[in-house]
Amino acid sequence: MSKAHILFQDGSIFDAEANLNDMTVMGELVFNTSMTGYQEILTDPSYASQIVIMTYPLIGNYGIDKVFSESEKIHASGFIIKENSETSLENKKCLSDYLAENEILCLSNIDTRKLTKIIRSTGCKNCLITTEDITDKHKKMLSGYVFPKNIVEQISGKKTEKYEAIGRQIADFALIDYGVKNSIIKSLREAGAAVTVYPYDVKAETVLNGNFNAVMLSNGPGDPKNVDISTVKELLGKIAVFGICLGHQIAALALGADTYKLKFGHRGANHPVINTKNGKVLITSQNHGYAVDGDSMPKDTEISYKNINDNTVEGFEHKNIPLKTLQFHPEAGPGPDDAKQIFTEWVNSVRREAENA
Repeated sequence: MSKAHILFQDGSIFDAEANLNDMTVMGELVFNTSMTGYQEILTDPSYASQIVIMTYPLIGNYGIDKVFSESEKIHASGFIIKENSETSLENKKCLSDYLAENEILCLSNIDTRKLTKIIRSTGCKNCLITTEDITDKHKKMLSGYVFPKNIVEQISGKKTEKYEAIGRQIADFALIDYGVKNSIIKSLREAGAAVTVYPYDVKAETVLNGNFNAVMLSNGPGDPKNVDISTVKELLGKIAVFGICLGHQIAALALGADTYKLKFGHRGANHPVINTKNGKVLITSQNHGYAVDGDSMPKDTEISYKNINDNTVEGFEHKNIPLKTLQFHPEAGPGPDDAKQIFTEWVNSVRREAENA
């Protein structure tokens, strides 16, 4: 282990230890309150260009297994934990080796809950983590850092991928990849949908000519206002549309609603949301830094889910066209599976529409 430092935008410096040498990384500093799921978090494309703090103090204690990866690589720019508590696990790679192989700078032996309290107080900010001594050079680097506006373009798949349904196929979905997690594709397939994944810049004509039952707008990183929504605008009313996380925000923008940046976001596996129709509460997995402004929603929409902690919009439906969205992650990964049934409901709803037609 080598010494390391965290530099905040206000000039504050915190000391830690690092897993690698001679590295400096910048990104948006965010925290996740999950007790498990560090591999899913690291490989979730929604964390691209972010440095993730884990508030749970013991990380690494069950190793690494490829079945938990949400993509083909680590997308988080850096990782901050209190203690690397990995043990020797048979036939499993340890967290330290996994991070080192992927050249991901991980800081440990630092009070992560103190850092989290700072973020909760001041809001998410950019930071710099380094194994070098902090100098004016680093402060200048951080002051000039800007979160990339084209982050979706950077992480979206570059080619079309097709996946068969698991079991009997009852629907055929297109999916627009803004940074999709593997577990979303898997959950759709398990619910009986074949899935064709398109890059973020797919044209509406391509989707509409594919004879799909519905289109899914995936999760992804960054500000939804930096994403081209022209394709989604063209799709609305012509095909059933479902959105998750960033896809939920993009759908709202396509309807003319507004979005805004949350102070410190929702990132964790225990966020309660309430179904506004039946009053049922779900404990959900969430990972987002932006939210839909409920007051800006068109009159022909209705909010279907709300966050119990802060009353933010967690889902909406359109009254006249087939459009449903969720801000939370029904596929979890990590987190509880309270909401996973929603995938089955969505797939069955488009199957019924096809049969009626």
